[in-house]
Amino acid sequence: MSASNLSEEGRPHGAVKHDRNWEHRFFAVFAAAYVVAVLVGFGPTFYLKPLFNYPPIARSIIWVHGFVMAAWVLLFVAQVYLISSKRIRIHQKLGILGVLIAVALVVSGFNLTIAAAKYGTAAAPADIPPLEFMIVPFGDLIVFSILFGAAVYFRKKAADHKRLILLTMICLAPPAIARFPGGMTASFGPLWFFGVPSVMVILMILGDWWRSGKLNKIFLAGGIFLVASAWLRLPVASTPLWLNFAEWLTS
Repeated sequence: MSASNLSEEGRPHGAVKHDRNWEHRFFAVFAAAYVVAVLVGFGPTFYLKPLFNYPPIARSIIWVHGFVMAAWVLLFVAQVYLISSKRIRIHQKLGILGVLIAVALVVSGFNLTIAAAKYGTAAAPADIPPLEFMIVPFGDLIVFSILFGAAVYFRKKAADHKRLILLTMICLAPPAIARFPGGMTASFGPLWFFGVPSVMVILMILGDWWRSGKLNKIFLAGGIFLVASAWLRLPVASTPLWLNFAEWLTS
């Protein structure tokens, strides 16, 4: 095979194109599934609320965060479409908007987390004290901020950037998964709303490794960080260090 038939990575151009087409399809399916998951989790109480008999939204910060989260998901869907249609310049320009939405998401998320711990929320498990449960959404926002910051840092390295963005989306999935109907959260708790994303991360890293024939170290490091942070924060939730910090935040 001549050098002209090889890509910069030393692989046949046909194989590289096939991998890119597969990735485009994967991200498209993931984006569609993510929208469905958000609607299943938050539809009855927020996005599709007029169709269901639920109590009124208690605080304005819930509206703010809900619409910011919707903007983030819609931007992700738009970015997936732009990449698959090879509109790279528009994708890059929208990245600036993505940074602004991400900042708004974190700020509104922190305010909502504090309000929920301070005034109570039906979304929190009844058998877990509010200040202890506060570590779950608080940790999600911290991990999201770090992963998104890394994605911005690696924005010129497409292979790393898109995998980190994928991890940021999975990082924000537990609140929606926890609200799925069927009583899974009540029955299994963190094994459900942290377990599903953890399995997703592991399968995606292994699948990416199998398809490409090499392990993306940034994807692996980000995945380990995401999964470990979810489970390690649980034993910390009842420690005096966290409870004092949570009490200070809500005071």
